[in-house]
Amino acid sequence: MNLKSILRIFSVLLGLYILLLLATYSFQKQIIFRPQPLAATHIFKFSANFEEFELIAEDGHAINALYFKRKSPAKGLVLYFHGNADNLQRWGKYHEDFTARNYEVLMIDYRGYGKTKGPLSEVAMYQDAQLAYDWARKKYPAEEIIIYGRSLGTAVASNLARKNKAQRLVLETPFNHIEKLFCIQVPILWLPFPLNYAFPNDEHLQSVDYPVSIFQGTEDRLVPNRSTEQLRPFLKPGDQFYSVVGATHYNLSKFEDFQKQLDLILGTKK
Repeated sequence: MNLKSILRIFSVLLGLYILLLLATYSFQKQIIFRPQPLAATHIFKFSANFEEFELIAEDGHAINALYFKRKSPAKGLVLYFHGNADNLQRWGKYHEDFTARNYEVLMIDYRGYGKTKGPLSEVAMYQDAQLAYDWARKKYPAEEIIIYGRSLGTAVASNLARKNKAQRLVLETPFNHIEKLFCIQVPILWLPFPLNYAFPNDEHLQSVDYPVSIFQGTEDRLVPNRSTEQLRPFLKPGDQFYSVVGATHYNLSKFEDFQKQLDLILGTKK
């Protein structure tokens, strides 16, 4: 192969790489967020006692919330922050892991998700999470609140936990940092400029001074184990890191090992 051919191949590969970078920066919002809006008239249906209401943010936007109640005195409240897709109609069913263990549950939809309106941003997600925490504190003392995040919601949860007291922080399928996750998912990718979003679990965890539990599935392809494993150095003595063998990003709750560990954290089911 002569020098001219080599230069031609190099030019093609360079052009393709530049296109990859342009696509990453141009469509980062669409890659990270997959909201599914709901009509204001949508009626949520779950096999549990729950209340739907709105939390009003300082900028006037209404944050849609679901509060799953217990008839008997509850052990506490789980403040649950869901993943990057869909809305509370999908995520509401996960209350069962907590209400079955006699915890009440509060969930919110991020802006642009479900019935929640307003401009979506990382900062707004953190602010609305604080709004939910402040509501929860009116019902429960900090030592009876579990902050729980799943997937993208882990960064929302860990940011909230670094600023507020709680009994425990639980992260299900967390990543280290959104930029680092992009580069792990696409190994040839090198980002010369910061993305518009960070969601840095690796930074948030360093400021959480109460117990932390992390769950990962060994077959997770969306958030590869390499990303989650990079959070280990930020765990304190006594914090917990559980690898659920065979689980993917989407089905940890179906595994007996996951349920057993939740029993240890929250107590056995009734």
